[in-house]
This record gives sequence, structure tokens and C-alpha cells, in this order.
Amino acid sequence: MTSPVEESLRAIVKIILFKTFCQSTYLLVLGTTFVRGCPPSKYPVGDKCCPKCDPGAFAERNCTDTIITTCSHCVEGTFTNDLNGERECFPCTVCSPDLGLKTLTPCTVVQDTTCEPLDGFFCINRTENHCTAAQNHTRCQPGQYIRNNGTAATDTECSDCTSGTFSDGTFTVCRPHTQ
Repeated sequence: MTSPVEESLRAIVKIILFKTFCQSTYLLVLGTTFVRGCPPSKYPVGDKCCPKCDPGAFAERNCTDTIITTCSHCVEGTFTNDLNGERECFPCTVCSPDLGLKTLTPCTVVQDTTCEPLDGFFCINRTENHCTAAQNHTRCQPGQYIRNNGTAATDTECSDCTSGTFSDGTFTVCRPHTQ
């Protein structure tokens, strides 16, 4: 015997899977909500599932009932890095020295540029696998020493010298005053 809650849930969760026009297109019926999907190797266009283009290419023309997707190669300075149904390739990222960046790996038609901080800078904004903005390392002031040198990922850490010691801001330890 099922409880009223279980029966209500069963009534709500009636899912019917229909195979439609394309062999690999499925229509999922959730009550009165229709959800259409294509397998990972295809992308939806109207009531069809078109084959995706390879990385390094884009869908110049979508498939029809009689032709498959027309894919064209990305030109220099653009890329696509996955199977896709994009209408154009993406522009390559530029690693701008004005943002404290330099190129780690150059853009190809199948991979975007990856950037890293210039020497003396650290990353302040990271997206996916590369740095999108960097900032100069902090310079310690006279009376402070460098507790931790800055890296590409972290800023320099400064600490104050104790009484009787000094640093011009470039020392990694404070030095005693001489008399």
C-alpha cells in the first residue's frame, strides 16, 4: 500500500520519453513542459540535431534535411576549443602589458591564449586556467623588511622592523643599528 504523498509524487513525476524526427533527438515530457535535447556530439536547430564542428572550426551553415553542417576553419587570431555549433570562432585573448600581463602560451585555432603576470607582478583576476589582470608587487617601505617575496600568485608581504633594527625596504631581515 502506498501513502497519499507517494501517489501524489508518482502522479507529478510522470515522465514519458518520445523519440522524434531525428534518430538521436529526444523529447522529454514533464507534465505539460516540453524539454528537447540533442546528444553531446550534436546541437539543436529548430526540430533537428545538427552534427557539431570539430575544435578549430565553426558552423558556417547549419544542417538541413538534405545536407550536414557546413564547417569552416577558424582564421589566425580566432579559435574554438570544443566540438561546437558556434556561428563564428572566438577572438584570441590579448595579454596586455597595460594589465601587467605577458603571453604564457600563444593562441592557436584550437586553444585560446593563456596569460601570466609580468615579472614583478602578481595575478589579481584569474579565469579558468589563465590570469586576466595583474598588479605590481608591493614595495616595502624603509623601516620594513620583506617577510615573503611576491610570486606570480601572491603579493609581497612586508613587516615592520623591531626597535633597534632597520631596513631600507629591500632587506629580507632587519639589521641592527651600529653605534
